[in-house]
Amino acid sequence: MTDNPLLTPDLVVFARWVVPVVPTQTVLENYALFVTDGRITHLLPANDAKTMLSEAALAGATQLNNHALLPGLVNAHGHAAMTLLRGVGDDMPLQAWLEERIWPLEGELADASFVNAGVRLAAAEMILSGTTCFADNYFFPEETAKVTLETKLRVQLACPVLDFPTRWASHADEYINKTTALHDQYRQDDRVHVAFGPHSPYSVSDAPLRKIATLAAELDLPVHMHVHETQTEVDDAEVKDGVRPLARLHALGLLTPRLFCTHMTALTQEEIELVASSGSHIAHCPESNLKLASGFCEVQKLARHGINVALGTDGCASNNDLDMFSEMRTAAQLGKAVAQDATAVPANAALAMATINGAKAMGLDADIGSLEVGKFADLCAVDLGSINSIPLYDVISQLVYSTQASQVSHVWSGGEALLCDRKLQTIDEQQLKRTTQEWQKRVKHVAEKA
Repeated sequence: MTDNPLLTPDLVVFARWVVPVVPTQTVLENYALFVTDGRITHLLPANDAKTMLSEAALAGATQLNNHALLPGLVNAHGHAAMTLLRGVGDDMPLQAWLEERIWPLEGELADASFVNAGVRLAAAEMILSGTTCFADNYFFPEETAKVTLETKLRVQLACPVLDFPTRWASHADEYINKTTALHDQYRQDDRVHVAFGPHSPYSVSDAPLRKIATLAAELDLPVHMHVHETQTEVDDAEVKDGVRPLARLHALGLLTPRLFCTHMTALTQEEIELVASSGSHIAHCPESNLKLASGFCEVQKLARHGINVALGTDGCASNNDLDMFSEMRTAAQLGKAVAQDATAVPANAALAMATINGAKAMGLDADIGSLEVGKFADLCAVDLGSINSIPLYDVISQLVYSTQASQVSHVWSGGEALLCDRKLQTIDEQQLKRTTQEWQKRVKHVAEKA
């Protein structure tokens, strides 16, 4: 026994393996993690931990004898409410998918109640697959904030900005004003963070983009934007504007460490160097890009230039799931194929993309993305005792290349349980299914009329 007073943390987790992500490629075997007031206070060998804990703390500890404990996954780009549109526009090219399927459905359906129901469904799916923080770019972000707080997740609200009206706002200035109002409302909140979310260079004109650049600098807010999603987008911009989209954004003052570019499948060597020198970040959405045939993000080349590349699922209308384990596997495998190099995007890099890189891109890496003392206890436990995980020689490799979302057994956010033995703790699963079935009928009815 120690001479120091015995500890009774709010949460104690003993795990066979702990994968802190920082330092990279580190796997700690037979370790314990303590949490008090939502933050990690200790990470130490299990035998040492036992000598420091009170009898009550030991008795109440969570024992994960066949599990890897890792940071909650960070989904760096998505449209959570679009889970209600899962599968309604499959096997279509991007522009037709948007103009003939998605935008007409959103025009009829995407109100506050649609967003609330869709985000709740997305929250359940994300929790069940180990995600604790997500970046979201969609209408009625105030509804996304409400659901996030109720379900105890974390979110970056990339509030949309467009030149044209939607159900949420009428013009660019109104979108921007609503974004700054949400920032004022949640500026002290640990779970809800606000960013500007101009949809894309082709859907937002110069004046609003200049205003966003100025406000983002004044308020120190991220700017989260679809950029260079397809070669067609780039070609059309050169015809219309006489310049490629990235060069236009640079001229407007947007290429800074606050800019978070999603997709980036069509980049020249000069553009890669420009992004690297600007300190801007990239969200890679491999499965969505594959499904929509949008092109390939050259992840290995970006990494070699020191660019921070995070990982996102995109929305369920173009993926069709929110499974970050599947996304990691695809990112690693696709990265090798694109680079024609089997050493490209190794397992530890893919795991970093799904955790600390996403946190960094969202400006949240001081608090989440790795298991370090002082950070929020956003945790994900994966059962590595299942058939597809044995034999086990390399824990990180196993997590990336063979783990299924169904192996996630426990999830905590700020030390609060969101999932315990595969049971959702902050969402009524049966009510969620009933609500989703009602929305399915409404979506199907509108789709059949279109």
